[in-house]
Amino acid sequence: MAYQRVLLKLSGEALMGEQGYGIDPAIVQAIAADVSAVVNAGKELAIVVGGGNIFRGLKGSSAGMDRATADYVGMLATVMNAITLQDALERVGVATRVQTAIAMQEIAEPYIRRRAIRHLEKGRVVVFGAGCGNPFFTTDTTAALRAAEINADVVLKATKVDGVYDKDPARHSDAIRYDQLTFQDVLSGELAVMDSTAIALCKDNAIPIVVFDLFGPGNIGRAIAGEPIGTRIVPAG
Repeated sequence: MAYQRVLLKLSGEALMGEQGYGIDPAIVQAIAADVSAVVNAGKELAIVVGGGNIFRGLKGSSAGMDRATADYVGMLATVMNAITLQDALERVGVATRVQTAIAMQEIAEPYIRRRAIRHLEKGRVVVFGAGCGNPFFTTDTTAALRAAEINADVVLKATKVDGVYDKDPARHSDAIRYDQLTFQDVLSGELAVMDSTAIALCKDNAIPIVVFDLFGPGNIGRAIAGEPIGTRIVPAG
């Protein structure tokens, strides 16, 4: 099944590559090239990016920071990633707008649903930064929320692995990859795909999720085209 309007969720960790911290320019350029091909094919693409390559709210909280304060710092990290993505996309000729859930008028637009949809209709990529603007919510939940708000056909969860497994494939050589799951499978099995709030939001709004390997050249386009890569998470029945 091919999709027209897509919400792509990028983890912050994916942007740092093997560096261990920060942003790997080669990876950002590769993402920009893949996104450019998708947009040139007439698809509408919005992106939610995490901030774990710079700061993770949960990690800061576990180190003694106030949880809400740590989450706000994490939201600012996502804006840094969003602006970096915008720069890379515009250097390959893709018109891009950054919208943030926390007002930063000198560097980005405020998040306005109707404006975001209009950008997509005009062929622009919209990058959503600063999470959903509230602490205690992850960028996975933000991806599910924004997907529902902009009427996206699918959420693409781009990761370092090629799908959803029954256990950690990095630790268990006998881990089994699923081709397809239902939302209920994920929730009842407590599979580490996205947090339960994000899964529940997609389930309630019947928005499928495709979990796939970000680092395969052209994989974003393949996932949007409905090719059988990664793991699809769909409503029951």
